[in-house]
Amino acid sequence: MSIRKWSAGLLAGAASLALITSAGAQQKPQYGGTLEIATMFYTLSALSWDPYDWNWKLNHDTSPFYEQLISGDLDKSVKKGGKYKFIIDAFLPADAQRGELAESWKEDGNTVTFTLRKGVMFPDKPGVMKEREFVADDVVYAYNRVRSSPKYIGTYYDFVDKVEAKDKYTVVYTFKEFNAEWDYRLAWGFYTTITPKEVVEAGAGNWKNVNGTGPFMLTDFVQGNSNTYSKNPVYWDKEKLDGVDYKLPFVDKLIYRTIKDEMTTHVALRTAKIDILESINARYVPELKKSAPDLKWNKWLSVLGSFMAMREDQKPFDDVRVRRAMNMAINKQEIVSAHYGGEAELYAYPMHPEWTGYFDPLDKLPAEARELFEYNPAKAKKLLAEAGYPKGFTFTMEYCACSPDQSELAPLLVAYLEQVGVKAELKPMEYSAFLSAMTTKKHAAGYLMQSSHTNPTTSIRKNFVSGQTWNPAMHKDAEFDAKMDEAYRTRDETKRQEIIRDLTARIVTAAPYIWLPTPYVYSAWWPWVKNYSGELSVGSIRPGPIYARIWIDQEMKKKMGR
Repeated sequence: MSIRKWSAGLLAGAASLALITSAGAQQKPQYGGTLEIATMFYTLSALSWDPYDWNWKLNHDTSPFYEQLISGDLDKSVKKGGKYKFIIDAFLPADAQRGELAESWKEDGNTVTFTLRKGVMFPDKPGVMKEREFVADDVVYAYNRVRSSPKYIGTYYDFVDKVEAKDKYTVVYTFKEFNAEWDYRLAWGFYTTITPKEVVEAGAGNWKNVNGTGPFMLTDFVQGNSNTYSKNPVYWDKEKLDGVDYKLPFVDKLIYRTIKDEMTTHVALRTAKIDILESINARYVPELKKSAPDLKWNKWLSVLGSFMAMREDQKPFDDVRVRRAMNMAINKQEIVSAHYGGEAELYAYPMHPEWTGYFDPLDKLPAEARELFEYNPAKAKKLLAEAGYPKGFTFTMEYCACSPDQSELAPLLVAYLEQVGVKAELKPMEYSAFLSAMTTKKHAAGYLMQSSHTNPTTSIRKNFVSGQTWNPAMHKDAEFDAKMDEAYRTRDETKRQEIIRDLTARIVTAAPYIWLPTPYVYSAWWPWVKNYSGELSVGSIRPGPIYARIWIDQEMKKKMGR
């Protein structure tokens, strides 16, 4: 159907649609139908199905079927009168948490005891496993297996002494020392999915074998096209609405659409080939609002920080004067106003502004840090000359061609740097090669990327602590590392916040990155998508529980000619 015909039909039925829309909040949930989504990572297919691979995107693709001990509590969402938007990818304060596979947990000194839910079942998966109950041994097995992986992030579980199944429904973690991230690393983080032994024995990396306790089952996967999930008939969880418990999930089928081209996603949204588009560049919003006026919207500050890492283990970036000059050569305020049309924050990484107590705004940072966000090509040239590069230098800048934003930013940076005599030779890469280059430490001297904020302590640790996998600048500072260790050992959150604010100011000043603005992003969905307000994650890039709670108003969809 053309947009013109669709618009005419929409106007003709405006009165009835208004009635349906206004009644939507009180509407009884509906079961059935298919929910199709272009997620915030719509350009990327699944990178792995196996937590043994320690891949950052695993939760995004497996959260419909793999569960964890703890999840975000959507009853605390803004939609339900709470204070949490559930946008930030890996930030769950204690009062935003709920037990998922754990019914409850208790921290006592250096031990944490989880009491598991009874009666949670793994569904029958022919050729892989028979339907059976989830038990404590599954938790212990999953932890030990992930820890034994050769891709294990060094020191990640060093604070753990042992993990024991005390009985069928009790798991006890004993720590060597306190770690402020224990809940994130063990219960709701990127690498804490519960994968049963039967799946591992069948081959956990093969999508046809995966099977978990979650609301859906993966029933089809086409690389570069789609992930298809079907309702788990024995799923345990419920959604309480107006005092009534409803069995989850509501939809029969969930489909992630992989779409390589940005414009194609907009066409898919306008023509209702997808129900939700989670990530839209702000510059395209006015036209979409005009061409599809009934879409619902949510605006959010990106959970991905943008920067160009400069390898400190290679010349010329081993000299802080060069790194500071690179920052001063970039007109960041112009990028905010011209490239992003004002829809960006000049400074919002490595700390996210919504992390109350951890984030200091730019005007609270030391003068040496603030200076890096001011356009000053004259001083940039002076610093380069002092460092021994009066005529500049040439370096290679790698970036991922899969990211529309990075593909646009790269030539802008080239143009700015040329003004101070620095030549950046661009090298676009496909995502798998781009990621592998960094994780194997074979990436170029310049590495333009986006990286998630995760949470306050992880954002500092993963990016800047010596030897970490996600430290593309190869930053190394023993004193900094020791202070980070102190933050992890600090139980008092107020004191921990003070340490993190100090470390942030210190690392911004050290300029291991060209710090770039953080854009605002929009999500859009059709009004027949119910029980949804743009939430993105209830853990570490875990949208599955959100999608399980969405239902489709089939009557509205039909009346709107879809």
